[in-house]
Amino acid sequence: MFFHVKELQFEAKPDRPDPVYAKRLQELLGGKFGEMTVMMSYLFQGWNSRGPEKYRDMLLDIGTEEIAHVEMLSVMISRLLDKAPVKEQEDAAKIPVIGAALGGGNPSDVIFASMNPQHEIVNGQGADAKDSMGVPWSGAFATASGNLMADFRWNLMAESQGNLQVSRLYEMTEDQGIRKMLSFNLARDIMHQNQWQAAIEELQADGLHQFQVPSPFPFDRVNLEQAYTCWNCSTGTASQEGQWASGPTPDGNGEFVYLADPKPLSNDIGELDQADPRLHGTPKQPMPPMSSGPNPISGQDIPKNVKKSAVTSGGQM
Repeated sequence: MFFHVKELQFEAKPDRPDPVYAKRLQELLGGKFGEMTVMMSYLFQGWNSRGPEKYRDMLLDIGTEEIAHVEMLSVMISRLLDKAPVKEQEDAAKIPVIGAALGGGNPSDVIFASMNPQHEIVNGQGADAKDSMGVPWSGAFATASGNLMADFRWNLMAESQGNLQVSRLYEMTEDQGIRKMLSFNLARDIMHQNQWQAAIEELQADGLHQFQVPSPFPFDRVNLEQAYTCWNCSTGTASQEGQWASGPTPDGNGEFVYLADPKPLSNDIGELDQADPRLHGTPKQPMPPMSSGPNPISGQDIPKNVKKSAVTSGGQM
């Protein structure tokens, strides 16, 4: 059961409306690494969790907090769309540097062209479940595999990418109200990065998973010769200088080996057999017409504008 508290988790009040920035802020809401993505990922990971209760509880704690972040961003976007400040931005456009950035010309035309028209046409000056380019959010962005080690690593990556975008958007505005909210988002995402790393380490400490995914998995079923071999698949050997190419492996089970001049391990060139002719793909050599099953128009009259040879030149009709 979810219970909504009317107060926002943190204040979402811009100093002034800015419909152009509202379009940019949509990336943090409905983008690939936006709040909707991590919200749905953490919630489904929690609902699907079959491990110890502490992990499920933590996932649902953070997933529920992300609902609050979706709410904050939606409110901020809506407030940025209030009374679209064309006059203020027109005045700003008269400043040479800003005017050049806007592309010159009529400031009103440039501003309206820079806005997301759906914010007014579709959403009535409100936020939408889309990214900054107007691409709808997709459930395909979310991840919930049932393997907590794999999921927590994905979560750490998603928080890192998301917070990188928060920092970039922070630099794109001088609005103190927006920056105040984004400073909170930055802080919470730093906390979540630390939480996911701590959870990764605790999974190992609890003996539930080893370093690698999948684990536990019997190592005698792994091609051990290739388990810790670094293939140099480009010219030069600069990659040999990293600790991923020599020395102990992070999982503690071996030593890295650097393969400077790798060769194929097979003579297989990947050639495929002829496809089923009923699928009408491109054959390896010319083939007669072919179909199967009943023909409901067998015996039809051949129109004068169709060559009889096209119908009677073999194969089945």
